[in-house]
Amino acid sequence: MKIAYKPDLSGRTAVVTGGAGVLCSEFCRAYAECGAKVAVLGRTYEKAERLASEIRAAGGQAMAVSADVTSPEQLADAHKKIKEKFGSVTVLVNGAGGNSPSATTSDEFFSPVTEGKTFFDLDPSAFGKVFSLNITGTVLATQEFAKDMTPGGGCIINISSMNAFTPLTKIPAYSAAKAGVSNFTEWLAVYFAGTGIRCNAIAPGFFLTEQNRTLLTNPDGSLTPRSGKILAATPMGRFGRPDELIGTLLFLTDDAASGFITGTVIPVDGGFRAYSGV
Repeated sequence: MKIAYKPDLSGRTAVVTGGAGVLCSEFCRAYAECGAKVAVLGRTYEKAERLASEIRAAGGQAMAVSADVTSPEQLADAHKKIKEKFGSVTVLVNGAGGNSPSATTSDEFFSPVTEGKTFFDLDPSAFGKVFSLNITGTVLATQEFAKDMTPGGGCIINISSMNAFTPLTKIPAYSAAKAGVSNFTEWLAVYFAGTGIRCNAIAPGFFLTEQNRTLLTNPDGSLTPRSGKILAATPMGRFGRPDELIGTLLFLTDDAASGFITGTVIPVDGGFRAYSGV
């Protein structure tokens, strides 16, 4: 992995929840490249271990650990394993998140003759699952791993979304949940301000991942009409690449570069948020 900005993170232990995902796997590789000991945390151990093995083969330090971020017991068990192998956690990236098809409408605007799922058809339990994964999972992981950061300080980076600024059509639960992640980031930054713990968030624009691929691409790989709208509203005219999040991640992690930055939510979006459409 080629990294333009490469702080020295030697001696630091970084936990990345959702660590084997498309975006967070890049975070894990970047942290290892900068010398950190990386714990790849995910629900599926085998997937996390494949990434950890890749990092170790490249000369980095990484371990896989299985945990559901909505389970305090599993997080506590994961924390114990990480401390035994890598020591106290000083960096936490809350990357676990996602949406549910059961909390997604078929159309962008309501119509009485809509074929498919309207707002009135959405499953309330699916809303709960989306909120649990994105909000509760972020809260619980922070409660568990930030224990190592007091006293002494540390760095927490939450993964928000452009949905947090302006909700996207069709995905009300995910949009509301990510708005909650941004709000929680600001709350946490104030709460921990006197401890040396900094808490910020990254709000990615549009990147192709396994979660959104069916919304943005057709089975033949061509772009959907929704993708066309997104790219038309993105001044740079393209989707982001996962590696284009790395500079912001490392900048926020590096105390020497961002030691007076806390409570921010930084868009990495190709200009999407800045563009009014006219």
